[in-house]
Amino acid sequence: MPGSPSRPVYLKLRDQIAAAILEGEYAEGEMLPSVRALAAEQGANPLTVAKAYQQFQNDGLVEVQRGVGMYVVRGAASALRRRERDLFLAEEWPDIRARMERLGIDPARLLEES
Repeated sequence: MPGSPSRPVYLKLRDQIAAAILEGEYAEGEMLPSVRALAAEQGANPLTVAKAYQQFQNDGLVEVQRGVGMYVVRGAASALRRRERDLFLAEEWPDIRARMERLGIDPARLLEES
């Protein structure tokens, strides 16, 4: 579960970076903060930040320009959105849906009320 306190710090950082990409804080073609800068900002170990960044690189969402920095690649936001949506539907939605059923919450009515 994303908000779980037992979740590794690098995954929490990954989620924060993913949200920033999805929200346009880090736009496609834009350079990400350096490992040291993000570590200082988040109060995290630089190795932890590097591990989070490595995951984005492995997924093809960022690319490294040696001696310059790491950039968000074109299409990263839509790829992330698809992946995050799939993860939500597979891992989080079943529990949310089951809880709604236990509480007698009708999803259609809920949408009407918001």
